[in-house]
Amino acid sequence: MKMNPLGRTGLSVSELCLGTMTFGTQTPEVDAHMQIDMALAAGVNFVDTAEMYPVNPVSAETTGGSERIVGTWNAANPARRGDYILATKHSGEGLKHIRNGAPISSATIAETIEGSLSRLQTDYIDLYQFHWPNRGSYMFRKNWSYDPSAQNRETTLANMLDCLEALQIQVDKGNIRAFGLSNESAWGTAQWLRLSDEGAGPRVASIQNEYSLLCRMFDTDLAELSVNEDVGLMGFSPLGAGLLSGKYQNGAVPEGSRKSIVESLGKRDSERVYPAVDAYLDIAARHGLDVVHMALAWCRNRAFMMSAIFGATQVAQLEHLLGSLDVVLSEDVLAEIDKAHQAHPMPF
Repeated sequence: MKMNPLGRTGLSVSELCLGTMTFGTQTPEVDAHMQIDMALAAGVNFVDTAEMYPVNPVSAETTGGSERIVGTWNAANPARRGDYILATKHSGEGLKHIRNGAPISSATIAETIEGSLSRLQTDYIDLYQFHWPNRGSYMFRKNWSYDPSAQNRETTLANMLDCLEALQIQVDKGNIRAFGLSNESAWGTAQWLRLSDEGAGPRVASIQNEYSLLCRMFDTDLAELSVNEDVGLMGFSPLGAGLLSGKYQNGAVPEGSRKSIVESLGKRDSERVYPAVDAYLDIAARHGLDVVHMALAWCRNRAFMMSAIFGATQVAQLEHLLGSLDVVLSEDVLAEIDKAHQAHPMPF
């Protein structure tokens, strides 16, 4: 398994990361623990979770469940905590059933970290991320109507400074080792970097944004920032919420699949996406590739990709996903992928 640097922290993470957002809903605890064991055995040393998980659906009743399941694995395997890098996330403003939707600030950071540490049954979190910015984000299909004109620069920067100072206290205590962002923009990431470079607190080590053959907003300004500032991408939904597997083509909705629970697939379901998927299915078929392996191999080899986050509801799916590690894409395949992207840009 290839290892990549986690920013400038000195830590290294595997090119694939085990995502846990279904742990506690679609994936029961026994299966989740088997997934952690299988991933570590395959060389994955990176596990990502969040205080708001599981999803499908998100609910007040299940909040914190994924962290608890990772925590029971930690409790059952105390000698193995140092074998992997553990990442979790602080929910942003607006999620009403967590802290009444309060924004991220020095008033929330300490208690949120303590809650995660307790659920995860660990003394430290390797990578602590802000799940989305307080000022909002153009992620989650909000790019179609994104309007930053109501933002207040001074308020945003003052909050960033406040948060970095609070995070530094947590670093000094040993509760967290590194700081990362999620669902952020190039401007936002640049400001976090500037403030930390001026001594305000821990430097941003990573950014967790959506990235796949179907979602390539990272390819321009954020890619440039990532490469030049050593802020690697943790690409989530590298299979487009399962769309790239082809299992939803021609109106199919497999029982127990994400689409059977969340029909819109987080607003990814559109009339444009299925022809795009057909194009990638065709490339894979003509070159004798498994389309899931092709999609993950393509993500893994992007210049700015630190780690591609995959999720599996079942152990058999995880075993299949791990098969992508043996796949190397030819120049012909890469060229055809580029042509398909030009023909089907931003399909959702």
